[in-house]
Amino acid sequence: MRDIPPPPGPRSSAMAAMALTMAVVVAACGATVFGESEKSSAAAILSPTPVATPARAPSAMTQAAATPRSTIASPVPSVTPRAPTAATPAPDPTATPTPVPPRRAFAMNLYRRGDFVAQYTNEWCVGASLQMTLNMATARTRSSRSSQLALWKMAQARSFSPFGGANPRGWTAALNDLGVGPYKLVSIPDFEGALQVAAAAIRETKRPVGLVMWRGRHAWVMSGFESIGDPRIHDDIKVTGIRVLDPLYPNGSARWGRSPKPNALLKPSTLARQFVRRDPSNSRVDLGVPPGYLLVLPTT
Repeated sequence: MRDIPPPPGPRSSAMAAMALTMAVVVAACGATVFGESEKSSAAAILSPTPVATPARAPSAMTQAAATPRSTIASPVPSVTPRAPTAATPAPDPTATPTPVPPRRAFAMNLYRRGDFVAQYTNEWCVGASLQMTLNMATARTRSSRSSQLALWKMAQARSFSPFGGANPRGWTAALNDLGVGPYKLVSIPDFEGALQVAAAAIRETKRPVGLVMWRGRHAWVMSGFESIGDPRIHDDIKVTGIRVLDPLYPNGSARWGRSPKPNALLKPSTLARQFVRRDPSNSRVDLGVPPGYLLVLPTT
């Protein structure tokens, strides 16, 4: 039989209780510092230092005192992950503008053999101009008297003229109703500007332009042009020649001059003798446009 030790005194009981409390604290923090202890063990295994003879296990009080403060459990603050920052696109390098090529001689002509049609009466210039426009804008050729009369009546019905004729408004409306538009009646303040606008429209649409001649009393068709500069590239072209079709050919006017040959290339100064500015104050027909050089203009 082993002797039974005497019961512990008050001091011994207090020390035992303190040791038990510290042991519980260390046991509770073990999980928190486990990863760090595991790293230390791995480092020890890889170290070439000889393994020392294990010393006597320290008491709970000694183990707690030897534990660094940084390894004692402390609540780990929850960290809200930062939202990813949107990538800022790199600025595009400044584009180098494409240089505009220099102005050179340019020419365009829509006329084909057989497109010209003379007017059958002194009144049917709009009817003949409609025929010529349709011939250049479509694959079909129209040159008969009956066709010209029908087209003239179509324009007349849309002209709302107090004199019963066909005027530029009816001419424009008939082109749109015939399906070769869109066309619109425009007034350009100056002669040079009118030529530039007409050339640009032919270049863009590949359709002829109607020229309202003799201050609004006659109809021609502009089928092409020559210029310095391409209207599609340059804003400041200079028109040097105008291709025209006058349905009065081979006749003309005692007041305004002779009719040019079909598809003739006129200088601007020659065209200016018959293509003149229209002033509504000198006319009893309101065409709905201001004073200027009138064009029946194809648009896109």
